[in-house]
Amino acid sequence: MTIFQNYPLIASICSILFAQFVKFPIALFSKKDGAHVSLVTSTGGMPSSHSAAVSSLITALIIEYGFASPLVAIATTFGLIVMFDAMAVRRQSGEQGILLQKLYEEQVREESSALKHVEIESEDDPINLFDTEEN
Repeated sequence: MTIFQNYPLIASICSILFAQFVKFPIALFSKKDGAHVSLVTSTGGMPSSHSAAVSSLITALIIEYGFASPLVAIATTFGLIVMFDAMAVRRQSGEQGILLQKLYEEQVREESSALKHVEIESEDDPINLFDTEEN
């Protein structure tokens, strides 16, 4: 069997490519601000090309070898791990993003309130500020 006759591999690669290429039209039609062609080569986002690849691999193995095949069992176990980890990573990165946004807003608030308390006297110009001699 050559690589071009390997139905499960071809199905997985095609589903990865399809999931990646469909990201741009989905973002475009949902009128998202980040609808750029670069979405095709980006990681993350929906649809998940990882989940698409694993799902199509399992389906292709079932079609080719049947439910009772040990290959289907291995691929299903692998698929569950990949999809579970993908969900956990997305959830955690979302939580971290929320926390980072709160920290950023707090920092901006602190800096702006600190700047309000700084008063420059009218007689102090930049040259006089560094003058150490007392008059």
